[in-house]
Amino acid sequence: MTDRLPNDDVELFAMMRRELFSSVIGDVLDTQGLRHQYLPPNIRPLSDDMVLIGRAMPVLETDYFVDPALPGASGLAAKPFGLMFQALDDLKPNEIYVTSGVCGAYAQWGEMMTTRARVLGAAGAVLNGYARDTNGVRALNFPTFCHGSYGQDQGVRGKVVDYRIRVEIGQAAIEPGAILFGDVDGVVCIPKAAEAETLRLAFEKARGEKRVAKAIREGMSTVEAWEKFGIM
Repeated sequence: MTDRLPNDDVELFAMMRRELFSSVIGDVLDTQGLRHQYLPPNIRPLSDDMVLIGRAMPVLETDYFVDPALPGASGLAAKPFGLMFQALDDLKPNEIYVTSGVCGAYAQWGEMMTTRARVLGAAGAVLNGYARDTNGVRALNFPTFCHGSYGQDQGVRGKVVDYRIRVEIGQAAIEPGAILFGDVDGVVCIPKAAEAETLRLAFEKARGEKRVAKAIREGMSTVEAWEKFGIM
């Protein structure tokens, strides 16, 4: 296996899917001083076998409790879901729809949004909130990471107010185009500025861990393994 990383995202993401997992990426980000790259632990896959790899398309959603008697000054009160449809339609192949900025308990994603995202070639959804139509989303095998399943609609409770902007989820800052990797252990964000070095180190560590596991199976102690490989 060559150490050269592919320039093409399709090839790169396929290589990541074959060899990497979120914790090895998180480990090498830590070694570079990037210690706040994991999203909060309550953002979980709808199914444990879901693996998420793609580039972030951040979406800023906010609580917006509509009162017809108070139309507001922005015009958003009269616009169902705010800019959600525009944001969804702007998804590009291998991009991940990422929402932040929400406090309320309502679903930000569902089966119809999943259907549209799949048509556009999107790679998944990461929600700082809930998803619904869970059986439909699972049937479409669309990687969806969120707080869990909850059917309450966002239509009268939340709106998208902007997209393709930097957002924060927990302590993790997510810029447009950053690589996200998610699996059963969580979602980690690779900043664009650190992408090449992080992936080089992650592949190196993942391959090294296989050598360590083999040595331990053959009788080497963990102390010896650490002294020889520096990996655990």
